[in-house]
Amino acid sequence: MDWLGYLIPLAPFALGGLWIWTRHQSKMIDKEKELLLLGKKGPQNKDGQQMNEDMKYLKERVATLEKIVTDERGARELESEIAKLRDS
Repeated sequence: MDWLGYLIPLAPFALGGLWIWTRHQSKMIDKEKELLLLGKKGPQNKDGQQMNEDMKYLKERVATLEKIVTDERGARELESEIAKLRDS
């Protein structure tokens, strides 16, 4: 029973830590809800809209570059250019 005498003074610290942890968890849940709502609504400011437009543009550019790289004719031309450079 001597160990109980050591635990009683630590109880306020344990309860304080529990209170801080539960408050933090509550705030995290609120932030997650807020982010989910923003995701459904889309960007509300000009920066977010501009970022979405830039992202669409970049995705189109990447798709075009992928077509060029994977094009059979382009690969043959690239190989012939590399061969010419080696011969020079």
